[in-house]
Amino acid sequence: MVSKLKNNHILLASASPRRYELLTQLGFKVLVKPVDIDESRYPDESPAVYCQRLAIEKNQIAVERFIAHQPIAIVTADTIVVKGDITLGKPKNSEQVVATLKQLSGGIHSVLTAVCVSYGNRSVSCLQTSEVTFAELDDAWLTSYAATDEPLDKAGGYGIQGSAGRWISFIKGSYSGIMGLPLYETAQLLTKLDIMAVADV
Repeated sequence: MVSKLKNNHILLASASPRRYELLTQLGFKVLVKPVDIDESRYPDESPAVYCQRLAIEKNQIAVERFIAHQPIAIVTADTIVVKGDITLGKPKNSEQVVATLKQLSGGIHSVLTAVCVSYGNRSVSCLQTSEVTFAELDDAWLTSYAATDEPLDKAGGYGIQGSAGRWISFIKGSYSGIMGLPLYETAQLLTKLDIMAVADV
């Protein structure tokens, strides 16, 4: 890829190793500078609005914190798992892992990932939505899985690329979006800001 960025660097304001790996697939040298914000959902705020707001707010914080030091493109993202209108966050212990995944077992849920990219004085964002179908989870597997560290840093208590992927029978949408950064949509945002061209490979 022939990037328009100096030294081909882009800043990822997220600690997610999955987003780091996905951004490198687009050909960038990724600098990781996580930011934290209050991720509480507002009353009556829809999951879609909530998810996109978090990605935009994280980008604004990152711009304020890092842009004075060097001009650089900044990528932020947020992923939420939604069952009905209920947002399922990152479980904090094995009991929450079991409770969360039992809500997903044998049914369909949505995974929403919002992405925000800023460069110079411009900022663009998008929201990508996928549907994920889980088979009925085996209780013995669930107990064993909940005892590991794998589900603790993941919305909904699972990662599609991890061991829980064996129970996903169908997806409608973006595999990389479910991982945490939809590659097609992210590339479109980067193209809008003239950071990468359509012909880049």
